[in-house]
Amino acid sequence: MYPARALRVVLEPNLSSARHTTVCIKPASDFQGASIYVERAGQLHLVVSEAEGARSHHVSCFSAHTPQRVALFLQASPQRDISRRMASFQYELLSNQSAAGPDFKKMVLVEAMCRPCDNVELLMAICSSDFVVKGSIRNVSHDSENHMSQVDVSVQKVYRQKNRIFQQDEASGEWRGPIRTLLQCKVKKGGGDFLFTGNEHFGEAWLGCAPRFKDFMFIYRAARERGANPCEFQLN
Repeated sequence: MYPARALRVVLEPNLSSARHTTVCIKPASDFQGASIYVERAGQLHLVVSEAEGARSHHVSCFSAHTPQRVALFLQASPQRDISRRMASFQYELLSNQSAAGPDFKKMVLVEAMCRPCDNVELLMAICSSDFVVKGSIRNVSHDSENHMSQVDVSVQKVYRQKNRIFQQDEASGEWRGPIRTLLQCKVKKGGGDFLFTGNEHFGEAWLGCAPRFKDFMFIYRAARERGANPCEFQLN
């Protein structure tokens, strides 16, 4: 039996100025050979077991009520051989969020509200979202095991994107990209053009407000005439 060892990982940035920060961890698809613990008041609490890390799309979140940096411990699992095992993961620090348990739904609940945004929410979404694109729905697929749905979008115009989620297909020249949402939202394929907004988590786009484009144009122009638009939006 080879001895088990632990690696202490300190997450940046310093959380001293952020209250009620939520930390979310997503193990890589090939995560194995270790479990992840969080250090709290001198004690270790299990966040991700080796078995959970191997599950696709598994994300664990916890609240960090500490004036210090968050410290994780990667505890190696006992092994009977010397074969190489990788225990890599991604993390996100979310301010002003709530995570009562290790449930990824809580992290994306604001994005996937499962209801149409009101005018104020929509006008704020075009200013603060990680991505804003105009396009139509090519296909909708559902993953009941992970409680997610994926909307495949054919993009006409990319107004903003944080990373290259929406890319041009080399063969067709068409811009495309996937957007995720919760299965409970019961998203269906619909015709016409939409304005898709939302935020990115772990390199994936999560749906926020998605009005029909003509409805958005009417709302934005009316707000602009009243001087009530929180930011300028490129109409042409």
